[in-house]
Amino acid sequence: MDSGPLSDQIVRGFDSLSAQLQTAARFMLDRPRDVALLSMREQARQAGVQAATMTRLAKQLGLTGYDEVRALYAAALRGGHAGFAGRASAQVASQMMRGDRDLAAAMLGSVGRQVERLAQDGPIDQILAAATAIAAARRVYCLGLRSSHSPAWHLHYMMSLIGERSIALDAVGATGADPLAHATAEDVLFAVSVRPYTRLTVDVAEHAAGCGVTIVAVTDSEVAPLAVIARHVVVVPTDGPSFFHAMAPCFVVTEILGALVAGRGGEEALATLRHVDAHLAALDTHLKPRQAKRSP
Repeated sequence: MDSGPLSDQIVRGFDSLSAQLQTAARFMLDRPRDVALLSMREQARQAGVQAATMTRLAKQLGLTGYDEVRALYAAALRGGHAGFAGRASAQVASQMMRGDRDLAAAMLGSVGRQVERLAQDGPIDQILAAATAIAAARRVYCLGLRSSHSPAWHLHYMMSLIGERSIALDAVGATGADPLAHATAEDVLFAVSVRPYTRLTVDVAEHAAGCGVTIVAVTDSEVAPLAVIARHVVVVPTDGPSFFHAMAPCFVVTEILGALVAGRGGEEALATLRHVDAHLAALDTHLKPRQAKRSP
């Protein structure tokens, strides 16, 4: 949920609020999911105001108390997402009120907090379990569509540098899932999908799981469609001030997975990388640093 049910009302009356109420209102505008999930006291602490300020804001909005605010946001969260247009409406209103620089800073701050959350013990354990499964697989099929295509392909690219076990399931010519015809229980399907979930990704993952393939998923919830069928799940945060869901955490996870798998490859991976380096050099693939001209 990237836009709360009271966002429009808050924006319309924002200028008439006191400084403390504006601080609380900004929290509600920027973090509607937390309004639904966190206690009032925790929200006040994170917003940097007193708990009584949250109650005063609720009454300013015409409600009896902050519990009613949380109930409205919880109902909206259960009801699903508002779509790109709905989230863009909230972003535009906030951006007009606070300016481009504030939005850019808020997005950078949001990504920083998301990465910090990934550094906690729970997410790290998820990443390590996923890396173990990928490193042990005979083949790794990488699947990600729409916005999730890039992080899935990124892992495929990193793994292609250390061997020939990775296969990208893209959709060129509508043959994306065809390589799975050769998949076995020794293989892994690495799938990425976050809200709004892409139907084809889930369908392909369900088919692969039915064939005995181990599913390793990167998604945004423990109860996401991929999480329900995956053996290993890495949950990433995707909420933020933009109308578009944040994909940076997915990239961070795939980069870590690629590094961990490469490190476990030992001397064999190093030998393959040396061969790849020689191949790229022979093709003059990368620009070389310019050498300083010598003085005559």
